[in-house]
Amino acid sequence: EVQLVESGGGLVQAGGSLRLSCAASEFTFDDYAIGWFRQAPGKEREFVATISQSGASTSYSDSVKGRFTISRDNVKNTVYLQMNSLKREDTAVYYCAASAGSIITTRPNAYIYWGQGAQVTVSS
Repeated sequence: EVQLVESGGGLVQAGGSLRLSCAASEFTFDDYAIGWFRQAPGKEREFVATISQSGASTSYSDSVKGRFTISRDNVKNTVYLQMNSLKREDTAVYYCAASAGSIITTRPNAYIYWGQGAQVTVSS
């Protein structure tokens, strides 16, 4: 069974940092681009960042560019999202997802495997 498991969420003060991890199993990890999305209460799921199969290409939403960094380790089958200078508006459930193909995309419907999500709460 394909699994994506997020970890590293929690409560942090504004201005602080967290690193999310997404551990993958039961599929050929380096055949897939991996994206991070988030959903705040009462809002739609939105794109955060994505990284290509090799890690050579990345893309970020404007709201996190310069603060968040996505990376991957294809030996450990894990993708990371380093989040710095966190703001209250970053509070959400964060999901990682896998998309087959060589072109990275920000569209959620292009991602076929999803994790269960990790809560990130930023307090003032």
